[in-house]
Amino acid sequence: MTEEIPKIKIIDAKNFVGKTVTIGAWLRQKRGSGKIAFLQLRDGTAFFQGVVAKADVSEEVFETAKSLKQETSIYVTGEIHEDARSSFGYEMAVSDIKVIGESHDYPITPKEHGTEFLFDERHLYLRHLKPFATLKIRNTLVAATYEFFNKEGFTKLDAPVLTGSAPEGTTELFETDYFGEPAFLSQTGQLYAEAGAMAFGKVFTFGPTFRAEKSKTRRHLTEFWMIEPEMAFMDQEESLKLQERYIAFLISKVLENNDQELDILKRDKDLLRSYTQLPYPRVSYDDAVKLLQDNDFDVEWGVDFGSPEETFLANHFAKPVFIVDFPKAIKPFYMKRHKTRDDIVVSADLLAPEGYGEIIGGSERETDYDYLKNEIEKLGLNMDEYAWYLDLRKYGSVPHSGFGLGLERMVTFVTGEEHIREAIPFPRMTNRLRP
Repeated sequence: MTEEIPKIKIIDAKNFVGKTVTIGAWLRQKRGSGKIAFLQLRDGTAFFQGVVAKADVSEEVFETAKSLKQETSIYVTGEIHEDARSSFGYEMAVSDIKVIGESHDYPITPKEHGTEFLFDERHLYLRHLKPFATLKIRNTLVAATYEFFNKEGFTKLDAPVLTGSAPEGTTELFETDYFGEPAFLSQTGQLYAEAGAMAFGKVFTFGPTFRAEKSKTRRHLTEFWMIEPEMAFMDQEESLKLQERYIAFLISKVLENNDQELDILKRDKDLLRSYTQLPYPRVSYDDAVKLLQDNDFDVEWGVDFGSPEETFLANHFAKPVFIVDFPKAIKPFYMKRHKTRDDIVVSADLLAPEGYGEIIGGSERETDYDYLKNEIEKLGLNMDEYAWYLDLRKYGSVPHSGFGLGLERMVTFVTGEEHIREAIPFPRMTNRLRP
């Protein structure tokens, strides 16, 4: 009785060295001569090479190998060998090929393509090395986020995507009609998470958020995913310790699980490893302004830092750094007043080095009912829409803190990518819709 040939994934090739297997794959590229064909294959788990030697296969199989076009889907059968020359470490000596689906005139050819072109072909660009590696790392960050907060005793809550108000008092919202009433795509789940923290102690939301901001920089998206924890009975310093543990945990998980993907992206693993060393520096906004001024930056106290300032500050410390106690005038209304100064709030931004800027923003939350009510009125917001939020300060209010991390910004930092396009499955742009 003939033994059935196992069907495996490329990622599992290491477990089948010396054995004949079948793999369903797509052809990325091929090269070769009159006597041998090298097939670069992918199957969604990894990339490796299939070698078709004319002397070892039938004429039909060799002719099939020579005629394959980019992105044709195939079943390849052959013996798995170790291959010390490749970063993957294994390859297949192909003995048979069966074409599943042909491909002709695949638009993303093996040459350099511009960003605009790749946006237009995003549905196909997902198949290529850099998006593959980046989105695998993104998947690790998502899984690690759930693992971290579950271990820390958090409860996951889902904030609404459609809201009746602007949680941060901004006008940069996408408005839609909600059965005759205006509604907005949410820009944050934070206020709802505060309500959850008063019920469960520690909660986090993880979902899409939207900003109607016409920006075309590599740092900004109109749709992105936010992780927003809120913690009752936790002051700001306790929150900062949680934040740095979270970032170090995320980076450690990528180093542990995405070795191949980091190699594809040519990411410096030792540099990433250095970012797991805690604690991260804490620098007051006041001292940050002085440091910038001493290094010839034209900044005045009271302004928010831009990309050049954030890059300098984080690179100065060669690791993520917390900038704490920002001016009240440039922060949202719900941040807690400082104990000794009226002009600053108990807040912090975590800046990533290498030019990636703010990856976390957070604060201790104001608990005084009358103060918050007055701030909402000063901003001209509809008091009825914030009545429930003020209720949280009427019925057993406690000190509490929270923060938000933008997933796509974190992905670009960990992967070392220059353009945030790699961090999202499909592009979100301000001026046109894409697939």
